[in-house]
Amino acid sequence: MSRGWESKSVEEQQAQAAVPQQEAPKSEENQIESAERKRMLQSLELQRERILSERTSSPHRRSALSNALADIEEKLAELGWTIHM
Repeated sequence: MSRGWESKSVEEQQAQAAVPQQEAPKSEENQIESAERKRMLQSLELQRERILSERTSSPHRRSALSNALADIEEKLAELGWTIHM
């Protein structure tokens, strides 16, 4: 009887050992995606700050900066970004 119990335990252990191996690539992919998303957010935030810091008297340049800022903020919103104050 103990022998049957041991074999079931071994089967369960083998099944459990197989599960983390299948889940590991998914968590690694999630980490990679999370890191890539973080880099993208940081890049867009830096671009936004650079545009906001520029001063110009040219109406054409101001218009271009305004359009670029709107584009960057749209991309940030797609990534779930909110204004940090």
